[in-house]
Amino acid sequence: MKSILCVFLISALQSSAADVASLQKLGAKLTETAGVVTQVQVKCDAFTEADFRTLGSFTTIKDLTISGKTITDDTLALLTGLSELERLSSDGIQLTDEGYKHFVAFQKLKSLSFFHPAFRSEKFTGSGLSYLKALPKLEKLTFAGSTAGDTAMEAIGQLTQLKEFRTWHTAQSQAGNGYLLKLPLTALRIGQRLPNGKDSPVSFDESTMATLAQIKTLESLELTEARLSAKIIPQLKVLPKLTKLRIETVDISAADVEAIKAALPNCTVDFKPISDADKEATLVKKLRL
Repeated sequence: MKSILCVFLISALQSSAADVASLQKLGAKLTETAGVVTQVQVKCDAFTEADFRTLGSFTTIKDLTISGKTITDDTLALLTGLSELERLSSDGIQLTDEGYKHFVAFQKLKSLSFFHPAFRSEKFTGSGLSYLKALPKLEKLTFAGSTAGDTAMEAIGQLTQLKEFRTWHTAQSQAGNGYLLKLPLTALRIGQRLPNGKDSPVSFDESTMATLAQIKTLESLELTEARLSAKIIPQLKVLPKLTKLRIETVDISAADVEAIKAALPNCTVDFKPISDADKEATLVKKLRL
């Protein structure tokens, strides 16, 4: 009996090792916990349908980072067996709006990041993000580097389970920022839109602060890629729970930062000055501010 059990265990271990090897062969970096794969980072640029099936067979994955234009509506469907997922970060995925329905399978998802989703694709307006309403545990969302704009922001405004949201380099407008008022956010990072043409209006400047001042639940706020001054102090002061403020890649004087610090004695202000070179390269040339 013991002999049979030993043979069974050895066979199971060999099978498990072979499975892990098949995933590593795809270039995946992985972490195992208690003998099972729980974390995977992999570029899917050259993935075939069979490769996606291999990845989807590791149903113990809790933390997945994927990238590549091969991630489409059809191939994401092959990963819906990853029901233990708690964190998913993606870069360059090519989903249509309808493809976002597949995220409903990940009911344990807590954190979700989209970098450069379907860039310049007419098949992704951002409306599909509304499917994420069906994820009860989703608290953190990043939406960055997207040519989707206010339609995406409107969909995100429906995700009232969110506590943290980060966005920059999208096509949203000042009006799109208003959809954030529907969310009980405790943490927000807001950056600048990507310009589309010579006369692309900014999505974030000092006037935006009047909108952000209405999110009374904010505890942490990151402001980036804008031209600001001490004029934003009144809006910051009416945020009763604000304890952390980060200002980065922002054209603002050191004196104005000191004034902000003095006006917010109960808030830790983290300021990273922008160099003249970065100001020219990022704010002027890239973002056209």
